[in-house]
Amino acid sequence: MKKYMNIKEILAYSLGLFGFQAIVGLLNSYQAEFYGSIMGASLAVVGIIILVAKVVSAIFDPIVGNKIEGTNSKLGKFKPFILASIPVLLIFTAIVFFDIPGLHFDKAGNKLYIYIFVTFLFWCLGMTLADVPTQGIASVLTPDANERTNVVSIANTAKQIGFAACAVIVPIICLIIPEGSKVLVKKGETDTPMIAGEYFWSALATAAAGCLLMALIVLWNKERVPYTAGEKNTFKDMIGAIKGNKPLILVIVSYFLGFGRQMAMGIQVQAANALIGSQNLVIILGITTAIGSMISMAITPVLIKKLGEKVTYLALSIYGFVISVAAYIVFAYVTNNQIVMYVFLFLIGLQFSAVTLMPMIMTADCVDYYEYETGKRKEGPVYALLSLTIKVCLALGTALGLIFVGKSGYSEALAAGEAFSDSTKNMIFFAYTAMPGILALLSAIPIFKYDIYGEKKAKISAELQARREAASTAEVTE
Repeated sequence: MKKYMNIKEILAYSLGLFGFQAIVGLLNSYQAEFYGSIMGASLAVVGIIILVAKVVSAIFDPIVGNKIEGTNSKLGKFKPFILASIPVLLIFTAIVFFDIPGLHFDKAGNKLYIYIFVTFLFWCLGMTLADVPTQGIASVLTPDANERTNVVSIANTAKQIGFAACAVIVPIICLIIPEGSKVLVKKGETDTPMIAGEYFWSALATAAAGCLLMALIVLWNKERVPYTAGEKNTFKDMIGAIKGNKPLILVIVSYFLGFGRQMAMGIQVQAANALIGSQNLVIILGITTAIGSMISMAITPVLIKKLGEKVTYLALSIYGFVISVAAYIVFAYVTNNQIVMYVFLFLIGLQFSAVTLMPMIMTADCVDYYEYETGKRKEGPVYALLSLTIKVCLALGTALGLIFVGKSGYSEALAAGEAFSDSTKNMIFFAYTAMPGILALLSAIPIFKYDIYGEKKAKISAELQARREAASTAEVTE
């Protein structure tokens, strides 16, 4: 079969997703700890602020989706938005991690929380500018559904690695910054826990590298699937594109039910502190799970070919529930041996394509389904809804995880310089493993009704390709 994308394009898209997710992962993992340990904020309150800011910024997602549909540019309809997001992400990632001594909670009180909300809200707007088009562009890179599945699999492997990359990047930055260049270090600070300057330079380095990699999508990728240029959509049109797409609704409901499947990333720094003994050892937790995730991404396309999207998703979700709950039971009631914990974290990682890769593949198929049924291709509203869903679910998961951490006694032990108790460790590990597993099982329920797979998916793909070829022939004849 004809292949539309070359290695350079696949690499550009994969590295672009890696770069973007490296920035997102940094905020998700280190933002709360920065506000808690440097600015003196309550972790539980920060979790709520993050949730509220993401929910408020979610109104921007349908606006971006609508603008994408109405865009008629030489770059295409997705790439202009990726380009516009780069300066916003670069500036506000640095601002989020900038220590202003006068805004510490002991001096500013609730003004600190207002500052956190406003600066993070602007960061969220930049994230939306990047998130909707970087996901949506996958549906137009190639008209071949099988090639798209393979490309999305490769790119989302890079995306998953990028999301966890902060676990490697931040400790390295902390090691290589000479003491004299830590310009934000205040008198009396030490390297344990992380100091303000280390947070800032880690954020700036991650944002700069991530934005450069995102630019590769703009430079090297092509939008091949035809669309109606400059098509205007009302809010009613956007709602119609979603209401008339039953498979998409099932995917979105599934994602919401499983909102906590990535909550471990939101408390990974605190988990490393409590379970291993140092936040700089977060790299161990990150790599252990990431190896399992990479294997999961690699084998999922094979599983899809043999079992179809529906069965693959259900199998991964049920497996995630069983292995996550088993990990918690063994750690809390049998042994808290770290080697055993790492083995379980690797096994948990094997199910992560259900939350990272599968929704991307299924959403692209839902776009094809809607075009097959109506003759209209609506990537903008569809991927705006997906972006909104991911954003809100990630915030919900982070907020829930931080509430568990707050209730565990973590902050009190850290402030007193005391060892973490077994009850603190067990509660954090429950939030890190069992709770995401329980929600993974819930996410499987709507997928029992999902039917865009196997022969039906092949029929849709073949029919759309025939329509495009007929339209192209008609244009040439005219």
